[in-house]
Amino acid sequence: MSSSTTDADLFLVFRAFAPDGEEVVFQGAIDPHTPLAQGWLRSSHRKLDPDLSERWRPYHTHDEIQPLSPGEVYELDIELWPTSIVVPAGYTVALSVLGRDYEWGGDTSGLKLSNFKNELKGCGPFLHNDPRDRPAEVFGGTTTLHISPERPAHLIAPVIPDKE
Repeated sequence: MSSSTTDADLFLVFRAFAPDGEEVVFQGAIDPHTPLAQGWLRSSHRKLDPDLSERWRPYHTHDEIQPLSPGEVYELDIELWPTSIVVPAGYTVALSVLGRDYEWGGDTSGLKLSNFKNELKGCGPFLHNDPRDRPAEVFGGTTTLHISPERPAHLIAPVIPDKE
């Protein structure tokens, strides 16, 4: 990943689609429009703890801010939070890489929790869009993903084997 600013947010969304192409969402801890799994990382917090990280689960220290240098390429390891959903045969799974929070495209009818301002569109009430925390001069640039044979992207997802 490279960016034209000194920081960037990357959001990963693991999604399920029915055979008719309709996205399938699930009841999350708070939000009834939750995808299969999500993960996100502020790129300046990309530093990993080599002792606590596993191949399938990066562990970020969050003890040092590492700003981006525009034009440089950085590797990011982003954890998708675990889930326990089995996707039926015939359904499609997809990984979306976003520069903002996921928003389910269906009708939420303005569903909110009484003490939160944000509508429940897939991320719950906690969004990453406060301009005080993400000023445009730091986060307002263009982010480029670099994926090639020399820089492959990886997704680790469990597969449940067929019964014998």
